[in-house]
Amino acid sequence: MTPDAAVPSPPAEAAAAPRNSAAPLAPSASLAPLAPLARGPVIAAMLTLAALLAATSNAYGYHRDELYFRMLDPAWGYLDQPPLTPLIARTLRSIVDEPWMLHLPALLAAVAAVFVAALIAREVGGARRAQALAAWTAAAAAFPLIFGHVLLTSSIDLVVWPLVCLFAIRALLRHDGRGWLVVGLVAGLASYNKLLVAVLLAGLGVGLLVFGPWRVLRSPWLWGGILLAALLALPALVYQATHGWPQLAMGAALAEDNGGETRWLMWPMLLLLVGPLLVPVWVAGLVGLFRRRAWRDIRLLVGAFVVVLVFTFVGSAQFFYPLGVVQVLLAIGSVPTAEWMRTRTRRALVWAAVALNGAISAVIALPLVPVDVVGATPLPAINQVTADSIGWPRYVQQIADAAATAPGGSAGIPVITANYGEAGAVARFGPASGLDATDVFSGHNELWFEDHPADAADAAVFVGYRPSFLAPLFDSCAVHARLDNGLGVDNEEQGEPITVCSGIRMPWSEAWPRFAHLD
Repeated sequence: MTPDAAVPSPPAEAAAAPRNSAAPLAPSASLAPLAPLARGPVIAAMLTLAALLAATSNAYGYHRDELYFRMLDPAWGYLDQPPLTPLIARTLRSIVDEPWMLHLPALLAAVAAVFVAALIAREVGGARRAQALAAWTAAAAAFPLIFGHVLLTSSIDLVVWPLVCLFAIRALLRHDGRGWLVVGLVAGLASYNKLLVAVLLAGLGVGLLVFGPWRVLRSPWLWGGILLAALLALPALVYQATHGWPQLAMGAALAEDNGGETRWLMWPMLLLLVGPLLVPVWVAGLVGLFRRRAWRDIRLLVGAFVVVLVFTFVGSAQFFYPLGVVQVLLAIGSVPTAEWMRTRTRRALVWAAVALNGAISAVIALPLVPVDVVGATPLPAINQVTADSIGWPRYVQQIADAAATAPGGSAGIPVITANYGEAGAVARFGPASGLDATDVFSGHNELWFEDHPADAADAAVFVGYRPSFLAPLFDSCAVHARLDNGLGVDNEEQGEPITVCSGIRMPWSEAWPRFAHLD
């Protein structure tokens, strides 16, 4: 799918100029001027994606991370992440506390990523067909659809990573050093959402050192961009330094939980991140970076791809970390793919593959299957986001029923959950079931630092804790029920015990350290 495209010879003036000359250079003569933006097909792709995400935004319910984010008080940072996404969730829930409102930033990020994909294709020489293909493949990709449906930190990264790469590409291909300042601006601000953007910057740096163009290392614009990124990220770094680098502890905990699984899963997932039918497109982009003379100045993207793969394998935290670079390769690969689509048959083949990839991705990624039958399908097992968005109101009602059996009833009894999703669900749905949202606690991640039950509390309801763990702390404990969403969806909560305990044997301030855990 990646032909050897004919590359026009540069004029004599360009050919005579040394490759790493420090003198200002005009845009590369081997790269055509920017084509007009393909507004029609690009806007159509953006509107189609926006309509699809909006139409499904309130189905199923909150994701567990959203329930967690919406209950965190604003802060400069948290044990498990920077402050931006929880701040967005907390702000939006104060306006309208419904899933569709919290999903809105993810929708906007996914739609913006479609536009950035078209701009990347245009920047590397893509005309109307290549830009249209870049936009529609971005809209039809699998994991961007998943992250575009719910508010996760990865949802914001959908647009951040391609945007960083877009302006790096522009700085290199158009010899416009001001692009490095935009790279620094975007990356610095992105550090308040996810520190993983530093891995992308490191990858670009390694790629620049390995592949060049080394003249850029003498550019004051590049170092200005690095300085800008560092200055903007400084508060986030200060928070990490003054709190014992909690992100490292969090990464180690994720690696311990997911390590073996991530190391083998990341390789097949490279075929699934945007969808198997789109793999030839992004591979065409990867190959083209080596084969096209006009793209030699942006081969640092290959270095970024390799660095992110190595980081994912060694760090073994989450298998989807390479997605941001794959999105960029997908946009770049749209150019050789569009050139390959010379005949009607080839055009029909490519567009059919994009449409089919989008249809399959939508069914997997979005709540299109009715919730009362989704448990009978393989979708919850394929897409963990689906499984983690189902059953929360029912779970909370079961917890409330258990609390009513405690000595003194449910009034004022603390509810302690094993994970932040359960805690967030009680905080959101508890008042409608007779539970006080201020009486929910958890030892999971940041919530352990938030508060613990009052020392005067003699009884408590526990969700997700083994009775053997609780027995030494109380005079009596009894499992009241087990969580059941009633839909046959095997998620993290399904089957977990709800235990009512009374007669605590030590003050809560002394017992609380036993409940702290990271994952």
